[in-house]
Amino acid sequence: MMIRKTAESDGLFFPAFSFWLLVCLVSFLWAPATSAQNHERPTVGLVLSGGGAKGMAHVGVLRVLEEMQVPVDLIVGTSAGSAVGALYATGMSVDDIERRFLELDWLSSFQDDPGRVYKPVRRKQNDWRLPLIPGLGVRSDGFHMGGGLIAGQNLGLILNELTRNAALVNDFDQLPIPFRAVATDLETGVEVVIAQGNISEAIRASMSIPGVYAPVRRGGRLLVDGGVANNLPVSVARDMGADVVIAVDITDPLMSTEDIQEAFSVVGQLTTLLTRRNTDDQLALLTDRDILIRPELKGYSSADFYDGPELFEIGATAAREQAVALNRLSVSDQEWQQERTTLTTEQWRQKPVVAIRFHQGERLASEFLRERLRQRIGEPLDIAQLEADLKRIYGLGYYESVTWSLAPSEAGAILTIQAREKSWGPNYLSFGLNYEDNFNGDTRFNLATGLRMTELNRLGAEWQTGVQLGTQPWVRTQWYQPLGYGYDQFAVAGLEYNRDDYSIYENGERIAEIDVTFRQFDLALGTELGGNAEARLGYVRGIASVEDNIGQFVAPSDDVHQGYLSLQLVHDSLNDTFYPTAGAFAGIRGRMERPGLGSDRNFDAVRAMALGTGSWRRFNLTGLLWARKITKGEAGLENLARLGGFRQLSAYAPGEITGNDAALLSVYARREFGGPVVPWFAGVGFETGNAWDSMDQAKWSGLVRSWSLFAGVDTFLGPVQLSGAYNNEDEWTAYLNIGFSFTQLFY
Repeated sequence: MMIRKTAESDGLFFPAFSFWLLVCLVSFLWAPATSAQNHERPTVGLVLSGGGAKGMAHVGVLRVLEEMQVPVDLIVGTSAGSAVGALYATGMSVDDIERRFLELDWLSSFQDDPGRVYKPVRRKQNDWRLPLIPGLGVRSDGFHMGGGLIAGQNLGLILNELTRNAALVNDFDQLPIPFRAVATDLETGVEVVIAQGNISEAIRASMSIPGVYAPVRRGGRLLVDGGVANNLPVSVARDMGADVVIAVDITDPLMSTEDIQEAFSVVGQLTTLLTRRNTDDQLALLTDRDILIRPELKGYSSADFYDGPELFEIGATAAREQAVALNRLSVSDQEWQQERTTLTTEQWRQKPVVAIRFHQGERLASEFLRERLRQRIGEPLDIAQLEADLKRIYGLGYYESVTWSLAPSEAGAILTIQAREKSWGPNYLSFGLNYEDNFNGDTRFNLATGLRMTELNRLGAEWQTGVQLGTQPWVRTQWYQPLGYGYDQFAVAGLEYNRDDYSIYENGERIAEIDVTFRQFDLALGTELGGNAEARLGYVRGIASVEDNIGQFVAPSDDVHQGYLSLQLVHDSLNDTFYPTAGAFAGIRGRMERPGLGSDRNFDAVRAMALGTGSWRRFNLTGLLWARKITKGEAGLENLARLGGFRQLSAYAPGEITGNDAALLSVYARREFGGPVVPWFAGVGFETGNAWDSMDQAKWSGLVRSWSLFAGVDTFLGPVQLSGAYNNEDEWTAYLNIGFSFTQLFY
């Protein structure tokens, strides 16, 4: 068809063309005002599922989202996903999250004990006898246990520290990125979406694995791990207004019949059934517009916390595989910089503490807690100092958890200390086992149990009784009475019975075996010098008996009356009773025994011990110096110093080296092997020393020496060690030992 151009058509064309240009120009000028309404980017919600240690894969996903400049408008997380999501929502960078996770002591998060260094010295004196405290309470109505194997004390402090920048935020919509944590109501099984309150408590509730961590009490509910109700909370993100959901699913797949063979696999399958079912329901809510990221985590478990770098990369790899879909959500450089500025701007500056409030039980006065806090009103919060104080309070053993939180006010921050008394207390059982065998007829085997009754008055009095049965019977009961609300002065009254048998040697040959029995009553006044030191003045009145059992007659069997004053100063900052890798011990005790104090003897004695230990990577070096000297008079057979036996000149038999005065110098080097849960170790030791009638007889040439090789595994009862020792008299000895502690040499 031909179109004929005429003058008439020309007349119509130019006005129409001009009108079209005008419309385009108006549209162009009007576009900035309307494009924001018609072409606004979608609201992106990030949903992070639970999965224990595998949750570190979420961090890799976050890194790729930042590389691709994909902004996140809201975050919802369950369990491990809530922890990662909360940190990112508070403004913590991906680099910082990775670094904190790699530096974190994950093993401590599965323990309640903040560490031996935070316990008072009086707790440490007998912890080598009764090291096992299984969380078993005793009341008139029977035995009781807590709501989980772990109360979550250390985990709570870790989460508090990680979220410290958001400690004053109550509404999670006020975070740089709005956030929700999902937990489960233990009574009804329904999901609980946490949108406000203390953010560290919200994470703690979301990841409280039933039976492992104790439930979190919040708003009249008992909350446990959100994976039970909603492990991939897509629905929550939708309710918050997400147009597009990026869901990261690290839920374990169900095992096949061939893989379900043992009890642990059966329990694991049942747990996965719970989470897999509700996860599949949530996956059904995803649309073609949403993005699902599933990291390939086969071969990794929920407990692989020390595989952080690998898990980060696995998450990043899975996110990059969705690069095409994610690219649709990318924004320009300018928009991205605006997003990052909003995210990283510090919104909560430190404010002074204007009030301190306490929420606690009724058995102890509030002054009991207040006197143990160094935080002062009107000063900014010192988190490191506060957490050290709370760890010392927890180390007393009265509370299931001791946590802190901040609330804003016009004048500053209000600090709240929440101390939950143990639901299974206030009386607790403990146990211990000690074994030593040199395969040459010297075997020592003891079982011990103790009952500690606490919070007997508002000052924190305790009554503790311990019983040990075996080759070295021991019974002690004592009343401990604080003389104030703080750490300072205290009084102790006790009754004690103990018996031990010793071999008597002459020219290296055993000639007799005797029993030495002590029955005594003691009173003491003391003061704690900070957290790791104590001074104590005591009076002891009792009877010592020496009886010949086997061999030659070496001593009369008469009772010897004892009465003496004792002055003791102790520093103990060792990080473990049996297997210390850091810290020190220093103790000195003077004893003045006089007839005027009720004694048949008249002598003075001094005992001293110093021990230091340090580690580099997996190597450890420990040095020990111990000495006992009679400074005046005669001590008698029942008070002789005895060396020999495991770690006391190991190549010699127990009691083979005996005298009024004695000295021991030891050095041990060892290396740790194996994993963090059950490490095993091997090492070498050198010991030198001797015993004399008087220290004046001591000469370097007269010292005996012992070299040893040892290996063992650390257990909840203490190290189980096998050792071989060789002395300078060409004699060999082997030992099997369970539960040896250096501190027992002093006490």
